[in-house]
Amino acid sequence: MGASDVGGELVEQVRSFNRFYTRLIGVLTDGLVGTPYSLTEARVLFELAQRGCIDTAELRRLLDLDAGYLSRLLARFVTDGLVRRDQSTTDARRHVLTLTDAGRAAFATLDARQVEAVEQLLEPLSVQQRAELASGMSSIRHALGDPPKPQGYVLRQPEPGDLGWVVARHGALYAAEYGWDSSFEALVARVVADYVDGHDPKRDAAWIAEIDGAPVGSVFCAGADASTAKLRLLLVDPAARGMGIGARLVEECLRFARRVGYSRITLWTNDVLTQARRIYEQAGFHLDTQARHHSFGHDLIGQYWSREL
Repeated sequence: MGASDVGGELVEQVRSFNRFYTRLIGVLTDGLVGTPYSLTEARVLFELAQRGCIDTAELRRLLDLDAGYLSRLLARFVTDGLVRRDQSTTDARRHVLTLTDAGRAAFATLDARQVEAVEQLLEPLSVQQRAELASGMSSIRHALGDPPKPQGYVLRQPEPGDLGWVVARHGALYAAEYGWDSSFEALVARVVADYVDGHDPKRDAAWIAEIDGAPVGSVFCAGADASTAKLRLLLVDPAARGMGIGARLVEECLRFARRVGYSRITLWTNDVLTQARRIYEQAGFHLDTQARHHSFGHDLIGQYWSREL
């Protein structure tokens, strides 16, 4: 399809969206998020903060800026004490740019204010609206040639602080997604405490899913009796969903249960947790019984699932 094949209506929609979005994030104002820096200046500070140091020519190519404009911008930053410009040790014709302490402080303030501005932008949106927004932005990037980089994850044993994260993340996430009250977080805390108090490393185990050093998921395997294990506290953070982490956590739990000699594994969940139920079904679990109950501030249908190992 050539440029002449693109409909005028679509072109106008793109232009209209651009006008809306630039107005929304304040690109047209003199200062970005209440700072004295324009969007371009903020991007220069960002690249310097992320890279530590960078060649002037490389920075110009990276941001696709006019050489004269960038030169004037950097001269102002040098005068203001935000950037240091040193001659390259390998090529006397080139200069290397680094942020000064004042420059790092200026970027930290700018970055914090941008985070706050985005949080304020997202705060009125429901969980579903936020998910739709993230999906839409991902679709735009992919369609225009900038697909998100694939992220890898690792599964590991819990480390100090991880069990607290499991309790806090369950409480916050289920409150946001399902409106469950603090009694659910208290239940999770009791499950974790029971796991720690009765932990038998030969019969019990837990895993944390991690991306770039941050926990994004969990699952626990604990003994119900000599032949039966229980799968508990399966969780995947919304930011990490769609990567197969939930299925991988369940698979690891099943593998451990078989290896240590359990012949059956069970779990308890609620019918509103549709994503989790799909994972359990795909892993070979079947629904045994279900019953209505009132818990966590809501009328729910609790379900017991199991499978042979």
